Amino acid sequence: MRPPMSPTDSMFLLGESRDHPMHVGGLILLRPREGTTAADLGALFTAAAADGEVAPLWRKRAARSLGSFGQWAWEEDANFDLSYHVRRNALPQPGGLDELWDLVSRLHSTLLDRSRPLWQIHVIEGLADGRLAVYTKIHHALADGVGAMKLLRRALSPDSERTDMPAPWAPFDTPSRPHSPGTALDLPEAAMQAVRTATAEVTGFVPALAGTVNRALRGGGGSLSLAAPNTVINVPISGTRRFAARSWPLARLRAVARAADTTVNDVVLAMSSGALRAFLIEQEALPDRSLVAMVPVCLLPDKDCAGNELGVLMADLGTDIADPADRLSRVSASTTEGKSSMQGMSSLSRLAASALGVAPLAVGILTRNRALPRPPFNVIVSNVPGSPDPLYWNGARVDAVYPLSVPVDGQALNITCTSTDDAIAFGLTSCSRSLPQLQPLLDHFDAALEALEDAFDLAPVDRQEAVRAG
Repeated sequence: MRPPMSPTDSMFLLGESRDHPMHVGGLILLRPREGTTAADLGALFTAAAADGEVAPLWRKRAARSLGSFGQWAWEEDANFDLSYHVRRNALPQPGGLDELWDLVSRLHSTLLDRSRPLWQIHVIEGLADGRLAVYTKIHHALADGVGAMKLLRRALSPDSERTDMPAPWAPFDTPSRPHSPGTALDLPEAAMQAVRTATAEVTGFVPALAGTVNRALRGGGGSLSLAAPNTVINVPISGTRRFAARSWPLARLRAVARAADTTVNDVVLAMSSGALRAFLIEQEALPDRSLVAMVPVCLLPDKDCAGNELGVLMADLGTDIADPADRLSRVSASTTEGKSSMQGMSSLSRLAASALGVAPLAVGILTRNRALPRPPFNVIVSNVPGSPDPLYWNGARVDAVYPLSVPVDGQALNITCTSTDDAIAFGLTSCSRSLPQLQPLLDHFDAALEALEDAFDLAPVDRQEAVRAG
């Protein structure tokens, strides 16, 4: 008997519609090693697809049956066809980044076929600079943004000489942890254990929840927001997407973080704040109250996070403040207070408080309610951990890894960044009807970083020109 999906995974299937595709994506730019071309790399992908070996995860499709009591569950696709999932594309002339963003925007707009495993990989040739692009999209029910990026990175190596790297969909030698599939008979005991755990922690949860609501009422940091204003990016969306990206040297953000005695994550939020403030001023639509960002955070320093170690913060972006240093200070104070409050909670309390913060968004997704009296927050800003070292695929260097995310009603823009080697890449995903042009917004990100450098008297010699594609 197939065990049902988790409620979270099911939510992304139940809430999906033509206007609300629920897949995440990743775009990797590969620079061929000396003596090879993008066509050579593309041929390696074609050969791997012809080989036909596919890891079990990539064979799973979503299904409902009496065996799962009508709930969504995963089953192996008996008619799996790898050629459907792995495709080759070519850019039109002149083969620049604008053409790449246009193609990826169109690919990210289309729904995945639910009768098949919920993923596709597009190998894209035709870049004028000789690189190869690989765009992957995977349904949020199958993997979240962090999980999807980890799946992609698993196919990469820090060894530039290694030439036996498998394709992302291929089986890997590393054994997974033993796992015994659950059955319907296991569910009562699992439920009882959950009740026992909840009962043991409820005493601590009540004051923690009270503190969360109190911070929300006064606009402090935490997992709940009651003070987000309406803006032009908090509107109903369509199903078409717009994507654009840019990279900056990570050293520039680290220099600002050191000068301000804060974190790179806070600098990312301050760049987002400065860019959104400038954009809204251009639109003559900057609200008097500060925008609020929902920020997924890891509460265990220097460790990979999953499950109970993840939390959600509502960060005050300080968009009502003109001075960039003061904005960063507001951001830092908000995230520090929020993390401090969550670290004092138990795992269950932290997850419950985070769920409370995103509940209005989840309800809107499930009910497809497009009535948006006030957003629970204005924008999602995620910083997905990346590799500190250069990465390669069969000798081709990874120049950039750009994440693509999921806009939803009331959240027409999503900002996600990830670091690779010495660069941090920002990927902006929007509803193309609400925000058809993202390059001007990326220019504001560039200006926001320069303003922070000026505010802390960082010498111009320390700056490096922003790299548009790694």
